[in-house]
This record gives sequence, structure tokens and C-alpha cells, in this order.
Amino acid sequence: MLRPLSFLTFVVVCVCLLWGTAEASLGDRLPEFRECVEVCGRENCDPNNNPTHIPFHHRLLFWTCPQECDYTCQHIVTQKRLAAGQPITQFHGKWPFIRVLGMQEPFSVLFSLGNLVAHQNGLAKLRQSIPAAYPLRRYYELFAYFGIATWIFSAIFHVRDFRLTEQLDYFAAGAGVLYGMYYTPIRVFRLDKPTPLRQSVLRLWTVLCCALYVAHVAYLKLWRWNYTYNMAANVAVGLVQNALWSYFSWKKWTESRRAWAIWPGVAVAWLMMVMSLELLDFPPLWGALDAHSLWHLGTIGPTVLWYNFMVKDSQENLANEAKDVKA
Repeated sequence: MLRPLSFLTFVVVCVCLLWGTAEASLGDRLPEFRECVEVCGRENCDPNNNPTHIPFHHRLLFWTCPQECDYTCQHIVTQKRLAAGQPITQFHGKWPFIRVLGMQEPFSVLFSLGNLVAHQNGLAKLRQSIPAAYPLRRYYELFAYFGIATWIFSAIFHVRDFRLTEQLDYFAAGAGVLYGMYYTPIRVFRLDKPTPLRQSVLRLWTVLCCALYVAHVAYLKLWRWNYTYNMAANVAVGLVQNALWSYFSWKKWTESRRAWAIWPGVAVAWLMMVMSLELLDFPPLWGALDAHSLWHLGTIGPTVLWYNFMVKDSQENLANEAKDVKA
């Protein structure tokens, strides 16, 4: 398990380095882009000079006339650059996506909703397959709730990129990742069991994780909105839980030789591969499908696999407990 985790560390460090420079874009500084935006605003956005009508479905998503000019000029400049044999460039830290029904990044919206459905279906499967009395079920249900919230705010952010939707997306994703680290040792080390030592550790672990999240949000909101820090924090938390699940998967497999025991390790490797898509950033295919949206697509499969694992693992534990009672 060490080699995959070492490679994952390399991947995420590279992602963090690239993320820190994502906000600076050549397109923003192009003279032709700035001139286009200025002329468009002057000719189309003057309220005293018959301003251009904005379609209703765009107004519903809060598109303003200056933003319409910015979007239109991005694509005018992009088409001219392609005709001149020049590469596509980013604007405001993003590729020039083609809107669909006013949505800025349609495939990222679609795949975010795909992850949302995976969590909803997983929650239904947990409730159907695991008795309510099983002590770990509530932790698994919370995992589903955090996942649902994460992907709702992800979809909203990719529909329209505002300061508010960006912050909600980041804070929800951070909460989801941190909760993943919170419940991982509860399962791996069975901190849910009602022994004095385990209960004391669980209380301390709960307080620590809550304090970490409050500190994380406070730093971003009150001190500095730092993209590199946010990515690095999520990566560090993700590495901890990935290492624990890799250990658990190896240990469970050596003990039981059951196929489902390797599913956590498979999920970790799968996520490692799809995260590497962020290193392969490329202009969106058909103006809509980019590496980031493919990353969102790639997380749907591991999510489905993970809920199947939680069900199998719970059923195995329940069966073993029943045997112990009979014995």
C-alpha cells in the first residue's frame, strides 16, 4: 500500500502547486479582450441607450449585462485565436466554457448531480440493509448526509460561480472530507464500542475534529481566502483516511480472504487515479467537458462501491456478533 500512497502524495502536491496559480490568466490581460468588454459594455449596457435584452433564463441565474459582455468576448477572442493558430487561454482562472441554459460548467453540474444520486441511493441502501440498532449505522448515515450536501453545493457552484456559491462549495467539501477522516478511525478501531477507554477517545476525537473544522472556516473567512491552503488542508485530511482505509483493507483481506475486503483499497486507488486528472488540465472538449468535470465523473464509481462495502462490512460484523451470542 505504500507505493500507491506515495504516488498519491506526489499527485496532490502537484495539484496544490498548480492550484495556487490558477487564478492568474493570460486571457484577462489580452488587450483585445479588454477592448471587446469595454466596447460591448458601452454599446449594450447603457440604461439610457436601449440596453440589450437578457434572456429570462439567464436573468434567473443572475447574469448581468456586463457579465454577458465578458462571456461573449471570451468566445469572440477564443475563436479569433483559434483561427490564427493560437492556443485557447483561460479567463478569470477558468476555461471559456459554453453555457447550457445559463449554466457555466454544464458537465461539472451533471456529474455533481450524479454523485448526489449515488449518495442518495447509498443512503437508501444503508437503511434497507443495516438494522437501525447497529451502532455504526448512524455514522454511515451522516456520511451520506455530508456527501449529499457536498454535491448539492458543488452543483450550485458550477451553475454560477459567485463568491457565495464558491465559499459554500468549499466549506461543504471541507466538511465532507473532514467527516470522512472523523468516522474512519471509528470504524477501523471500533471506537463505537461502549468501553470506557473507547468512549473517552471518541469524545476527544469528536471535539478535535469539530475544532479543526471551525478553525479551517475561521481562517478562510476571517483571515485569508487561500486556495492553496484549502486544497492542501483537504489533501492532508484525505491522505490520513486513505492510509487508514488502505491498512484496514489489507488487514481485513489477510484475515478473511473475502473479495469485498479489498474494496476500500480499490476505492483509494481509483480516487488516486481520477485525482491525477487535475494534472492533465486541458481546454474543454466541445467547450464543456474538461479535466475537472471528468474528476467529478470519476468519483461516482468509488461512491457506489463504498456504500456496497459499508453494507457488506456491517452484515459481516452482525453475523459474527450473532455467532458470539449463540456461543
